[in-house]
Amino acid sequence: MGERTEFETGDKAPNPGVYMEVGENSFHTEITDPQRVELAKGDTFPETSKKDRKWKRMTKARVH
Repeated sequence: MGERTEFETGDKAPNPGVYMEVGENSFHTEITDPQRVELAKGDTFPETSKKDRKWKRMTKARVH
């Protein structure tokens, strides 16, 4: 079983990093000007700007 990638308000951050709001179906729902928040490991995720949104960690682009 892998690590979760989407989190809801009140969940604890599994790792430090920058997290961004995504839509319920993240790759189908495009959000203009999503909320971003920097959290440390164990911090609680804040409220999203709309109830159907979730938090997802932003990743750096990989260069091959």
